[in-house]
Amino acid sequence: MNLIFSRRRVLGGMGVLGGSLMFPRWLLAADADDTRAITREAWIYAYPMLMHYQTLEKQLLNPAAPEYVGGFNRFRHYSELYTPKNREIVTPNNDTPYSWAWLDLRSEPQVLSVPAVDDDRYYVHQLVDQYTHNFAYVGVLSTGREAEDYLIAGPDWQGPTPAGIKAVLRSETEIVMVLGRTGLKNADDLPAVRALQQHYRLRALHEYTGSPAPTAAPAVAWPVWDSKTGLGPSFIAALNQILTLCPTHPSEDALRARFARIGIVPGQGFDVAALPVETRQALIAGIQDAQAQLQAAVSQVRTTLGLFGTREALQGNTLNRAVAAHVGIYGNSVEEAFYTGTRQDNQGQPLQGGRQYRLRFAPGQLPPVSEFWSLTLYDLPDRQLVANSIDRYCLSSRNQLQADADGGLTLVMQPSAPQAQSNWLPTPASGAFTLVLRLYGPGREVIEQVWRMPVVEVIAA
Repeated sequence: MNLIFSRRRVLGGMGVLGGSLMFPRWLLAADADDTRAITREAWIYAYPMLMHYQTLEKQLLNPAAPEYVGGFNRFRHYSELYTPKNREIVTPNNDTPYSWAWLDLRSEPQVLSVPAVDDDRYYVHQLVDQYTHNFAYVGVLSTGREAEDYLIAGPDWQGPTPAGIKAVLRSETEIVMVLGRTGLKNADDLPAVRALQQHYRLRALHEYTGSPAPTAAPAVAWPVWDSKTGLGPSFIAALNQILTLCPTHPSEDALRARFARIGIVPGQGFDVAALPVETRQALIAGIQDAQAQLQAAVSQVRTTLGLFGTREALQGNTLNRAVAAHVGIYGNSVEEAFYTGTRQDNQGQPLQGGRQYRLRFAPGQLPPVSEFWSLTLYDLPDRQLVANSIDRYCLSSRNQLQADADGGLTLVMQPSAPQAQSNWLPTPASGAFTLVLRLYGPGREVIEQVWRMPVVEVIAA
């Protein structure tokens, strides 16, 4: 999965309940039982938006953060291979180096320009709104391999489509994140990836058309984010600020009206300390209920089917959206990429360093993809790459793998080098680990759950 940012600090803060701003008492139109139930529902709804804001805060608002991208409407490209020394993100992959950008669409749209690419080059730009919906894609699977210009517009833009624009991509929210990924074939391919990234271009609409610049949008009163307290009762204050940039979707009118009963209103202040003791206790109980609900749902996740996509694809399932943010925020929609994996062997035991395992794809049962697949190993609980003697952290269909005599494919996972090393994925000498299988351009049999990842077999010593 595309697990960009660590949840350790965030989850550590889930039990720290506190925070204060200003709260209008007249909005408390719910009794204690209602407050608890509505809070549980609202916290699940808010969780992915808060995690998204945490990413925004690091990448946009904190120049001292290593994740800082340099401001709105510009790309920051990442084009170095990850190693076990890189620990700023969890479950990093070396399949697709990232290109990050955040767009402010309040005053005018932005134009995303992409170059033409060869038939063997994969790239994609995933467009994410503030709800964390993947509302649009630009890339080889969704829009093709030709050089094109795409207009990314906010919810209120009503202007004419300029000449030369291939398509208008409309966001529900005023702020949009663009997460680009460029397929990397091997270490020798890095210069070509870097050169391609430089051809991803963002321009304001007025620059694209050569017209005068519009009036600049006013500065945003960004909420202060504290990962230790932000998921406690003060989540309402942060959510209220975020919602000022998120017009209410018609499908959520009733939901937003219900949330207003506990003080969730765009732009409205919220002061936890001013609440009656009974109300504060109900809020805390509702948050604890929501946390338990989320953890229970996360424990059942085996694949990413149903977790990532457009608003229409998710069908209003706010719990699935929260689960997605927890297990791997910014995962691709299934039409673009599919993620699965395992922490257990065929005997139901945790995968452990020091043991020998194999993963065999029977003849005709390789991962069905239009692009490529990869299998990456991570330690637990940190979900980081594992140092090994040959600096190999994944196996991929882009490697020169040795097929079995019957046409199948067996991948070997163990700490010591086997005689034939082409299919060897080194494991740690000790400690638990997990495997993540990524499929880029998955076939219909994957989406329809006809094809499944084989079990990992333990090899007797």
